[in-house]
Amino acid sequence: MRPQMGGRPAMTEKQQHGSLPTQYVNFVFFKVDPAWRRLPTEEQEMGKKEFADVIRLYQQREGMMILSYSLVGIRADADFMLWRISKELDLFQEMMTKLLHTGLGKYVTLSYSYLSLTKRSVYVDKMDPQHQNPRVYIVPGKGKYLFVYPFIKTRDWYHLTFPTRQGMMDEHIQIGGKYPSVKLNTTYSFGIDDQEFVVAFETESPKDFLELVQELRESEASKYTLRDTPMFTCIHHPEAMDMLNTL
Repeated sequence: MRPQMGGRPAMTEKQQHGSLPTQYVNFVFFKVDPAWRRLPTEEQEMGKKEFADVIRLYQQREGMMILSYSLVGIRADADFMLWRISKELDLFQEMMTKLLHTGLGKYVTLSYSYLSLTKRSVYVDKMDPQHQNPRVYIVPGKGKYLFVYPFIKTRDWYHLTFPTRQGMMDEHIQIGGKYPSVKLNTTYSFGIDDQEFVVAFETESPKDFLELVQELRESEASKYTLRDTPMFTCIHHPEAMDMLNTL
């Protein structure tokens, strides 16, 4: 532990934020084979029930949260998505094995899957007078709509001095503060997946999110974005079976 000025040791992240554990985060998108819709109705209902039962089973696991979203009629390459948050990475694999062996699971492919985890941002949010960072621990489900995309900065960004980057982030944070209806969840993927970050915005207003992103495009930090696609618009369904009934 590195001491601070005056001999006082620097607080660890755990000390600063209590005993909040690291969360593993997975956004997994499913595409349903058209053959599924040609099955008899009874077989479809049984397959959806089996799939939903697995989701409910893992929602009951300690330290695990699972939210379900439909993309039917919104994107051509994904029909639904599960936002999974867990204290144990292995549970994602265990759960997926069970899902793929259900009646519905035999007719789906994983069109996208993004893995990330939570950690404290290195940038100070000066709009928060106590410099608290709520993004260390995710509590999802705050909006009907969820907008998700992987994100990669240019290498030039990391070669800038920290004060220069903090200055650009101050502008970024100031713009975000103009849209309180949009909640940002930032998670980190360095070394564990192809992207560097996965960002997920929760809101009741897609229009507010559009205005936010358009304004962020004009910020100085935007020129250091290498990639921020694909972008997914997802509609939250509190019950997994309700989400599956949109298929």
